[in-house]
Amino acid sequence: MASADSRKKSVVLALCKYLSLDPSVVPAESLDSDIKNLYLKIKEASGHGVDNSDEVLKWVAFAEAFPVANDACFENLKRLNDELSGNSVLLGNGLKPSEADVIVYSVVHSSLINLSDTNKKNLSHVFRWMDYIQNKQEFVGLFEKILLQKPGFEPPVTKPVGVLEAELKSKTDQSIKNVKSEIEPSKDKNKAEGKATAEKEPTKAKAKPAEKEVAGKENEISVSLLNIQVGLICKAWKHPSADSLLVEEIDVGEAKLRQVVSGLAKYFSPDELTNRRVVLITNVKPGKLRDVVSEGLVLCASNEGPTVVEPLIPPEGAKIGERISFSGIDGKPEDVLNPKKKQLEKITPHLFTDDKGVATFKGIPFMTSGGPCTSSIPRATIK
Repeated sequence: MASADSRKKSVVLALCKYLSLDPSVVPAESLDSDIKNLYLKIKEASGHGVDNSDEVLKWVAFAEAFPVANDACFENLKRLNDELSGNSVLLGNGLKPSEADVIVYSVVHSSLINLSDTNKKNLSHVFRWMDYIQNKQEFVGLFEKILLQKPGFEPPVTKPVGVLEAELKSKTDQSIKNVKSEIEPSKDKNKAEGKATAEKEPTKAKAKPAEKEVAGKENEISVSLLNIQVGLICKAWKHPSADSLLVEEIDVGEAKLRQVVSGLAKYFSPDELTNRRVVLITNVKPGKLRDVVSEGLVLCASNEGPTVVEPLIPPEGAKIGERISFSGIDGKPEDVLNPKKKQLEKITPHLFTDDKGVATFKGIPFMTSGGPCTSSIPRATIK
């Protein structure tokens, strides 16, 4: 448990590190001041000017009021988790942590280390934010790094070729027997050859419309089969063995981050994607792309060529992890899409942006609680 004085010292050291200041600019006796006055003194010493905006002071007050005792801090952490559910950082555009982020991180760090595993699972947004701060800022020596468990992937067990061939032969033989038993005419019921032929013809005629009906249903695949969610890219890096690919860790409101491989290296650097909100399909079958596991598909709009490609943009009011909805289309998504059914291939031709850049399925917008998802590329394909 961190004392109030040690907490203030952490705030001073972290802010000075953040602003490239020598901590000696804050005399030891100044630690008797509250966090707000410490912040104002450090900002004044930095020469950057003091930000007295209500939002900054709101988080300074949050840090000042944060309980010292670990058993009393969980409710405050839940409030912080709610604030971060729709935001990557506390203030700013997310390209770098703000002063408010640094102050709050300095105060809550010791409490996060001592949380039980159960409580950690209930604060997924806080730990995503914490991991971003500790990897974005050079706080080595100031704070103990909190290690997060990354999502793992168990590849399916592959059967030997001989076993697969035997199973396939057995299934094929059984299918042939079933077909023969269905089409073989009954000698007891159809003794006359002419009568049997006359009865078979109407049967064939009736079968054709049924075949067409089945084919039509296969082609009419509902977008509701896809689990499309709002996500936040917490970290991105170059694929180790493919120049055209990037690897991202994406927060979709689950206890663990999802690892996704995307073909965006030609259009974005890892830094440009980090902390960016995206829209992704999360029920594609996990698999490896050039030996790196991918557990999702980031949806992107692209022009002809393509010369311009960008991930779809969820609105600011959308919550991380919420599912995209389509007006008038209901249905439960598949747990995992079946690649053999080519469900994704039948749906993606109907995904595009309209004249205003709104993402749609057959003209129906991708909707969230904060409004539609968009792109800066109008009349673009989405895939």
